This record gives sequence, C-alpha cells and structure tokens, in this order.
Amino acid sequence: MATVILVRHGRTTANAAGVLAGRSPGVKLDETGHDQAADTADRLAPIPLVGVVSSPLERCIQTAQAVLQRQAQAHDLPTDSDLNECDYGSWQGRTLAELTKEDLWSQVQSHPSGVTFPGGETMAGMQARAVSAIRRHDAAFEVEHGQGAVWAAVSHGDIIKSILADALGMHLDLFQRLSVGPASASIVHYGTNGPRVYAINTEAGDLSWLAPGLLSSEAPVGGGAGHQTS
Repeated sequence: MATVILVRHGRTTANAAGVLAGRSPGVKLDETGHDQAADTADRLAPIPLVGVVSSPLERCIQTAQAVLQRQAQAHDLPTDSDLNECDYGSWQGRTLAELTKEDLWSQVQSHPSGVTFPGGETMAGMQARAVSAIRRHDAAFEVEHGQGAVWAAVSHGDIIKSILADALGMHLDLFQRLSVGPASASIVHYGTNGPRVYAINTEAGDLSWLAPGLLSSEAPVGGGAGHQTS
C-alpha cells in the first residue's frame, strides 16, 4: 500500500497570539511559520512525492506550496474539505486562555469522543471524515502509482492527531496524548495487514529512507535492522 506523510501547517499569526483560529479566513503563516514550512519542504525534497493534498485553508495551502516548490516534478495542489480544520463553532476566534475556563474544556481534554462544539461539529465526526479522506486518497494514489507510492497530506493539529490515533488503534479519548507541532511530519503506511506508524511529530532528520520501494508491508519480528536507505 501507499505511504502518507502527514504535515501540519507552519506557525500562524493566530498560533502566536494564542487564538483558536478554526476555519477563520485570512489566517496565514507568520515569519516563523514560513521558515518552518521551508525546513519541512527541504526534508521532503529527496522523496519523489506522487502528490500533495491540502486542507483548503490558507495556512495549509502555503505550507503545501512550499513542499511542492522543492519537488523535482511539478504537481497540482488539490484541496479536500474533509481535511479542513475542526469546526469549533462558537469557540472559533477566541483565545485559548478564555476557553480553558469553559466547562467543555475538561471534556475536550479527557473525553473528546463525546464532545460537540457549540454551533460546530463533534470530534468523533471530525475524526471519521479525516480518516476516510486519508484512506480514500491513499488508495487512489496506490492504484495510480503502485504500492511504493509516497504522498503528503497537509492539514491541522487535531486532524492529524485523530488520524494518528486511528492508525495506532487508539480510542479517540486518548488522542490528546499525542503532540503534533507546527510543520511537523508524521508518517503512516497503510499496508495489507493494517496501518504502520513510522513517525510522529518529527521536526528534523533525514527522510530519504522513505523513497519508493524501501518500506516493507510487514512488521519485522524483533524490531528489524532499522530504515534501509537507497
């Protein structure tokens, strides 16, 4: 099966201000975010990606464009609304400092599977649409480019955490244990025996071992010899 690199967008003006941007229009990368996106693009440059799919929000498109600019082969940049940020409803645009005082905050931390944001979506629904989108694109890239295909999805922190939780077989109520920083790269291989998570929240390091054909579809008993480079 194919392999997806889950890339979170770089830091934004809202991130720096401690504001929950949600789906607010016009939230873009700040200077640090542009630098982070460039660094991630450099990390992914040795990997001939068969495609990049992005959330439709500006900050993700900016990050995805940075990744594509460092690829040897030109690609279009499709967006998918199912990779969009969680619909936080009336929480959108408020500061995190304010939101920590809301009664719902503790449930978001400890029981997210039961959360419905006021005027927004459920966190369980968020996960379902995001996982479905990733698996749909992954299958399509494999059909078109073969089992060694590697592609990237650029999305948001809670979206990526929920996808990783699914791949790890974790209940959504545990997904807050995962951390996904700005412009980080996490890697999931959807093999015939189920997903294998190769990396979570990486911000540095050589990724050339992800070149097509270098991943096994089965887990090595005993841990194996590590990544094989080309």
